[in-house]
Amino acid sequence: MKNQPPYPITSVDHALHLAILLQQEGPLRVSDAADRLGVSPSTAHRLLAMLVYRGFAEQRPDRRYEAGDALRPAAATQAPVAQLREAALPHMHELVARTGESVNLMVLAGDETRFIATAESRQVLRVGSRAGRVLPAHLTSGGKALLAALPPDQITALYEGATDLDLPRLRRELALVRRRGFAINDQHTETGLTALAVPVRAPDGTPLAAIALALPSARFHRDRVTEWVSALSTTATAVTQTLD
Repeated sequence: MKNQPPYPITSVDHALHLAILLQQEGPLRVSDAADRLGVSPSTAHRLLAMLVYRGFAEQRPDRRYEAGDALRPAAATQAPVAQLREAALPHMHELVARTGESVNLMVLAGDETRFIATAESRQVLRVGSRAGRVLPAHLTSGGKALLAALPPDQITALYEGATDLDLPRLRRELALVRRRGFAINDQHTETGLTALAVPVRAPDGTPLAAIALALPSARFHRDRVTEWVSALSTTATAVTQTLD
């Protein structure tokens, strides 16, 4: 039996309760959430907005809310997440200052990409924090950068039997990533978002994570790709040296 803590934080309790409802009971309207929690619709709306921001909820086209990526089962990652985050964040903020765009740090978890840190741009039109989100690895720039470093048999093990992708096409794309040294996601995960990524390697050369520059597609220009990839590579090398 669980007892309520002596000093409960009501807003936190409401948010966690709402996350459980979304996970266990499926899509909810704002009014449904308000009724279940015993709060006003405006309070329920603010709680749902925060859950969406942190990846615990998503809003459907019918305006109902459902469980987000953070509430869905995800494979474990072998990457040293805490160490990577600590080593990378200062360099990520330097990259934001250099490029003016948001920077994400990602690790591979099975066939998914887990966003473990974001350094957010200060521009009004920017890509917001993706920390905590989990997305299919074959769609994200960081995921493709990491998949490209895997041997062919591991790619087969991850995707053999998958019905939602063309495996030969993915292999060709990963071969291109290896030749170029970077991966790109041009609006494959979100309309209006383009991202470039390179791997972050351990001191022994093992790929541990990926670092990505994420920007509104309206600001993406192919003639700047070389500049951006160079900046990303410099940052990735700095992170590796910090890990050493």
